[in-house]
Amino acid sequence: MERVQCSYHSEDEAFKIGKETYRGQQYSQIYFARLHLMRTLLYSLVPHWKPNFPVCTVLGLEEGKECVIVGTLYKHMKLKPCILDEYSKERSVVPLVKSHNFMHPDDHLVLEDESGRVKLSGNPISPSEYVTGNVVALLGKESGAGDFLVLEVLDAGLPPQIEFPLKSREDKYVVIVSGLSVGSSNSNPLQVQLLIDHITGHLGDEKEQTIASQITHVVFAGNSVEIPRRLLNGQNSTSKDLSRMAESIKELDILLSQIAAGLTLDIMPGPSDPSNFSLPQQPLHRCLFPGSSQYNTFRSCTNPHCFELDNVRFLGTSGQNIDDLEKYSDAKDKLEFMERTLRWRHVAPTAPNTLGCYPYTDRDPFFIESCPHVYFVGNQDKYETRVIKGSEGQLVRLICVPKFSETGVAIMLNLRDLECHTLSFGTQLSS
Repeated sequence: MERVQCSYHSEDEAFKIGKETYRGQQYSQIYFARLHLMRTLLYSLVPHWKPNFPVCTVLGLEEGKECVIVGTLYKHMKLKPCILDEYSKERSVVPLVKSHNFMHPDDHLVLEDESGRVKLSGNPISPSEYVTGNVVALLGKESGAGDFLVLEVLDAGLPPQIEFPLKSREDKYVVIVSGLSVGSSNSNPLQVQLLIDHITGHLGDEKEQTIASQITHVVFAGNSVEIPRRLLNGQNSTSKDLSRMAESIKELDILLSQIAAGLTLDIMPGPSDPSNFSLPQQPLHRCLFPGSSQYNTFRSCTNPHCFELDNVRFLGTSGQNIDDLEKYSDAKDKLEFMERTLRWRHVAPTAPNTLGCYPYTDRDPFFIESCPHVYFVGNQDKYETRVIKGSEGQLVRLICVPKFSETGVAIMLNLRDLECHTLSFGTQLSS
């Protein structure tokens, strides 16, 4: 039985730090780069949105005169953690807030550009929806109190999308799995091996093997290993500790080798993987995988990760961007956060304010220039998916990929029509 093939093209170049060097630069420069990029884009949209209103800077506002302003939002948050509080927590008698979400009814938004800043008021712009770092265009007027009363909001909207390839008659599947957490107490080696055996076609009857032969690509979306925290406390490790740290990586390498022997795979770093902390996370070093890296089917990728399979464009992260949005804003589900990042045209709007990222000086790599057909986020609590539509006919399949170590669930996506379903693996015997 022959496995189907598909073409692959990586778009990760923008996320590779490469020859960038840190010279003590501040984070203000990435905000200026983002504002310049987004303002140029929003200025091109304003004439179609509000052609009869002038565009002003914050400094050029006049009381009572309606106009359009474009700038970066800053969200003033009462409960946002402060590094000084962390420093003084031993002396403090007031308990520190350790909440899952730092929203508060008194939060408010401020818009700023190079000329100044102004506090925003009005119902159209909700502090619960936006975060520090969003660039928006606002229609409104300055009130007598000195606030800018917002009447309407314009986001950048979904970016242009390359045409979806004409439907082929052949089913081709991509498997997306995240949170294997090899080496953790939650990880079930038998469950993981069942997944590998299914992908490689060593499981089930002829029908199952036929489906397995249609799997063309596998993506591991972060947190593939888990190194015990007590071994990462900065103290000198003994040789026994070092060998224990290497065990989980060796185990992962054996698992990846089984897949790489038969089909292409991408592995992305996540928060618990041996990679840099700040986004964009750089590819896991090939020396960690002496077995699987021998195959030309093995690819170590960045996080975020962008690629094309048979001209179907994918964009994915290991979950940090959406998890951080959930702490500082509100939505009915994780898919709504994902949709917002696409409509804002920015993968990680909270970086560098509350999400660590590299201090770029002349560009913002998280800006989304081309709309993906598939947008996935790894290491989520449960599987969720839906298709969203843009104003110019863009169609995007959003997927929340659950942690495999906790749910035993991987995602299978059909390149032919972007339909997806779950693969569930269980090892409990019913009594």
